[in-house]
Amino acid sequence: MSKKRLMRLKLKMKQKKPDFKRQDWFRFKRIGTSWRRPKGLHSGMRKQLKHRPAIVKIGYRSPVLVRGLHPSGLEDVLIHNIKELEALNPETQGARVASTVGKRKRVEIVKKAKELGIKIFNISKEKQDELLNMGMAKSVSEEVEEEIEKTE
Repeated sequence: MSKKRLMRLKLKMKQKKPDFKRQDWFRFKRIGTSWRRPKGLHSGMRKQLKHRPAIVKIGYRSPVLVRGLHPSGLEDVLIHNIKELEALNPETQGARVASTVGKRKRVEIVKKAKELGIKIFNISKEKQDELLNMGMAKSVSEEVEEEIEKTE
């Protein structure tokens, strides 16, 4: 099957997949909703009775070729600096900028990504434009300061 078709299949499977919640999550607040396998001897959920919630099974898994890919079909790669960004392949990989990266380096990363044609997943187009303009504004202000120094 083609990658495009598998991505569509993955999306449809994801829409059908239930939210797997822990047995009796609604009864006690202390339990929480995170999945735990029901192990009780008389548990209707473990026995998979009709009126009980679904349990985790291998059949809900997505196709191997598209498992773990971003919905755009690109591989999601976490980057911390420009060197890591340059190592990416723009046709098969996309970048996700780490949360620990500061604003100055983020501006540089966005510029370089635009140069190399790499898609950044966790920064919106509007925010990227804003960062690029901010980077330009800094360079313009630095030029103005240099001109002032030259005239003095």
